[in-house]
Amino acid sequence: MTLVVKAKQRLGAFALDATFTSGRGITALFGRSGSGKTSMIRIIAGLARPDAGQVVLDGEVLTDTERRIFVAKHRRRFGYVFQEARLFPHLSVGHNLSYGRWFARATSSAEGLDHIVSLLGIESLLERRPEKLSGGEKQRVAIGRALLSAPRLLLMDEPLAALDEARKAEIMPYLERLCDEMDIPIVYVSHSIAEVARLANQVVVMRDGQVEAVGSAVDVLSHPPASFERRDAGALLEGMVESLDVQHRIATIALKSARLHVPGAMLNLGKPVRVRIPSRDVMLAMKKPEALSALNVLEGTVQNMSQADDATIDVLVDCGGDAILSRITSFSAERLGVRIGSPVFAVIKTVALEP
Repeated sequence: MTLVVKAKQRLGAFALDATFTSGRGITALFGRSGSGKTSMIRIIAGLARPDAGQVVLDGEVLTDTERRIFVAKHRRRFGYVFQEARLFPHLSVGHNLSYGRWFARATSSAEGLDHIVSLLGIESLLERRPEKLSGGEKQRVAIGRALLSAPRLLLMDEPLAALDEARKAEIMPYLERLCDEMDIPIVYVSHSIAEVARLANQVVVMRDGQVEAVGSAVDVLSHPPASFERRDAGALLEGMVESLDVQHRIATIALKSARLHVPGAMLNLGKPVRVRIPSRDVMLAMKKPEALSALNVLEGTVQNMSQADDATIDVLVDCGGDAILSRITSFSAERLGVRIGSPVFAVIKTVALEP
């Protein structure tokens, strides 16, 4: 699947001028509020017409302003999940799901319904009305309804933004299962780096209506563009669950050449995982430290240093092919004599990590 989007649109003082191409998996449109993410997804869905541009899915032209082509939204066969679930209040969960199946028509099946219900863990909710559901349950039903319409592309516009942290934690495992088990390309709008790090294959970073960076989630989030909030800086590493210490509820993740110990007794051996390491949770040492509570001490070489206005420095450390970002004070860098090319040890608290 290849989605090509080129769009220009003027909305008052805001100007959208963005282009990107995405493939299978999850493509995250990431950026601050007002960066143009929702404008882009509405243009993809056919909910808005660009002043100029194209939307092409697998060679099929859905929008082309020069050729005056605009396929109506209901004919694009896209699923759309909004910030709010937008369920029909007078229908039960089961009938809300059936509404999605109606759009699938001949491609729908009872087996498909059972699979989606099981995938999203909503078997016990089928007889309930929406007012009897939590926010996370409503969103799971909304996702199920969209999937049962048999979409060829699923659009998700900040589906967790209206939820509190507890409800986000509740629904995130279901989104991960969706990514693993459903062969449906997804465009996912978010301003949450935690969501993007956990779910996205590709990241399109938007800023002031333009595309600032495009690439794999690992590359973009580990080498963030200028628009990223500094508090979000960190590294995103990919590895595999190598071993489990059930007694201490610790998993060992094999990286390219190093090992990380993370909380994760429920992980499966051999499972590919990502680990997000915030730069603020990484200390640097010039000699290998001993007798520490921190279980993760990775040897590496300083690859780059970036001075900030708040008397701190972001230090990029190459640990055998895995990039670790550490934020330290300018005073600490000067006191330690940290330079590009310096051999260092990155010290990471285990409790700071979550696969």
